[in-house]
Amino acid sequence: METLVRAMGSEGVLAFACVSTRLVEEARRRHGAAPTAAAALGRALTASSLLSATLEGQQKVTLRILGDGPLGGIVTDTTASGDVRGYVQNPAVHLPLSNRRKLDVGAAVGRGTLHVTKDLGLRWPYHGSAPLVSGEIAEDLAYYLAQSEQVPSAVSLGVLVEPDGRVSAAGGFIVQVMPDADPGARDYLEAHVRALPPVTQLVQQGASSADLARAALGRLGAHILEERPVRYRCTCSRERVEGVLALLGAEEVESLLAEGRAEVRCRFCGEVYVLGRQALQELLWRLRGSRPPVA
Repeated sequence: METLVRAMGSEGVLAFACVSTRLVEEARRRHGAAPTAAAALGRALTASSLLSATLEGQQKVTLRILGDGPLGGIVTDTTASGDVRGYVQNPAVHLPLSNRRKLDVGAAVGRGTLHVTKDLGLRWPYHGSAPLVSGEIAEDLAYYLAQSEQVPSAVSLGVLVEPDGRVSAAGGFIVQVMPDADPGARDYLEAHVRALPPVTQLVQQGASSADLARAALGRLGAHILEERPVRYRCTCSRERVEGVLALLGAEEVESLLAEGRAEVRCRFCGEVYVLGRQALQELLWRLRGSRPPVA
């Protein structure tokens, strides 16, 4: 099972790291995402997982990347228990390679805004946002953390997509310098992180989430504080679908009943729920507070 690691380095530095290959491949498969869309969605899913590292209990974090590129919006949800889900508005997008011969995620995302919403179980959720500075997601998240949460951070995200479209490596890390950190730690980490191999190269070589944390912290060391599972799992269900249809009202349900069925597809996981005539009739009876006729 893939995991998310929270680690402490010396001199007041934290690291969160995650190998996410299987969950990103699951997302690509469920959404039928083309390579560029799969890379963008995979980076967002990994980023969302990393942002969940400090959550507890029933808390969750939602990441929304709303750019003006052809991908449209990217939305992810991650719970404190490690359940991750997400979707990209236009999963069929695939662009020519960039000048560096890499998937051009920046052009696919475009410019816009990155939003982070944390449901911490309080009366109101926490919400922060920042402009997209490149569309590459890692740079955008680092800018958000520095500007909106005032935490200087180094962020690395990677998704390797094979010629057949399969995701063969994915992962990432966030390194954060705490306010009481040694002044030299920030300078060291900036140079050290820039010199590291790509995350996907480390994952291909067999690195675990703990290995990524150790690589990210370098000579500062990495004391593993916590390791928790992460996996692609959606919270949709037939009961939730019926609840959504109920919100449409009796007239809309009656219209669906006249058509003989309702088909609802979950945007987060691609699961399709079909409600036939009998299920719609029972829902309509409940909405109208009536009882089915006795045979």
